[in-house]
Amino acid sequence: MEQYIIKGGNPLVGEVEIGGAKNAALAILAAAIMSDETVMIDNLPDVNDINVLLDAIAGIGAMVHRVDRHTVKINGKGVTSVDIEYDYIKKIRASYYLLGALLGKYKRAEVALPGGCNIGSRPIDQHLKGFRALGADVEIEHGKIIAEAAKLVGKHIYFDVVSVGATINVMMAAAMAEGLTILENVAKEPHVVDVANFLNSMGANIRGAGTDVIRIRGVQKLHRTEYSVIPDQIEAGTFMFAAAATQGDVTVMNVIPKHLEATTAKLLEIGCEVEEFDDAVRVVSKGGLKCTHVKTLPYPGFPTDMQPQIGVTLALCEGTSIITESIFENRFKYLDELARMGANVKIEGNSATIEGVEKFSGARVSAPDLRAGAALCIAGLAAEGITIVDDIVYIQRGYERFEEKLRSLGAVIEKVSTEKEIRKFMLKVS
Repeated sequence: MEQYIIKGGNPLVGEVEIGGAKNAALAILAAAIMSDETVMIDNLPDVNDINVLLDAIAGIGAMVHRVDRHTVKINGKGVTSVDIEYDYIKKIRASYYLLGALLGKYKRAEVALPGGCNIGSRPIDQHLKGFRALGADVEIEHGKIIAEAAKLVGKHIYFDVVSVGATINVMMAAAMAEGLTILENVAKEPHVVDVANFLNSMGANIRGAGTDVIRIRGVQKLHRTEYSVIPDQIEAGTFMFAAAATQGDVTVMNVIPKHLEATTAKLLEIGCEVEEFDDAVRVVSKGGLKCTHVKTLPYPGFPTDMQPQIGVTLALCEGTSIITESIFENRFKYLDELARMGANVKIEGNSATIEGVEKFSGARVSAPDLRAGAALCIAGLAAEGITIVDDIVYIQRGYERFEEKLRSLGAVIEKVSTEKEIRKFMLKVS
């Protein structure tokens, strides 16, 4: 089992290049099979989730050609099966985007119920509600969602709760339905807009993505396109909070500053200096950071995927901070691990009270999920002594070359898999 071993105490300094947005790329790859012509997608992050989804797409007969680590060509013409195996789904939740894509194009889809990070229940009732409204029969049998329709017809659909997954999935199906579909109470996340832009580049007719109402006029077919995925706001935010926690000076490159506004606002509140450029953001932390309160909300609110990273930073801020998690109920598991490093935290329901401490001390901790794993690495970088982070398979699902990028900023971190390698690291840094 691979681990990260970290010697803390070095401020992170320098520039880091941010990759493509994993959450946008997953949905865009699924949507790519809706064309019988070749689609080229670049700025893909080279992470496990992407590679698993590409295997799933190839597994149903689509042509998948990896041009290089960050570019792929996909042609959906050869799709022979609409049945996505459980092996793919249990590894990544986002395989469920193949439901909307297959239903839209082939009017039938069979996809196993999803897996992914264990951060709380993520019901798919809004997805199914949307598919049924478009005219599909949807059943859950033997652990699979089976959706089929003689034809899909546009409808006015109001989502009961704001859901990124449901917004994207129903938008994909509606792109090839007959007539006009109006989606209300939709998610406005940047990756929802990116998927709509991608579908439009293939000839779809989608208006209003990024607002409260999305209007989709169905088309009969989608054509070839070349498309570049937006930068990953969560990867960018992770490095921004790493700069804050380690009293560093980091510039994140290849970003869209507007997508980072909620993160930037909190960094300014706790006392960091933040400088914005056209496609970069610089964060400088000179220590003496102060507490604040955070509530996670759908975009443009503070992202739930940034909550562990700000949590680690607030644990080193002066005073008492409160985090309210309004999206996922199991998002505080990392705080138990952080307490092993000296953090002073108390969890009650969906709130965590964090009393700032002067420093963390290195310890052996375990990554409970993707973002929490990255946050614990930040804690290790800020701590005195050696930290070992177990279960880094979660981190590798969503961060490309994570340890290499951190090392380029001056971090002392290595990926190890044996006790011998751990001892070798200890000797080297002692």
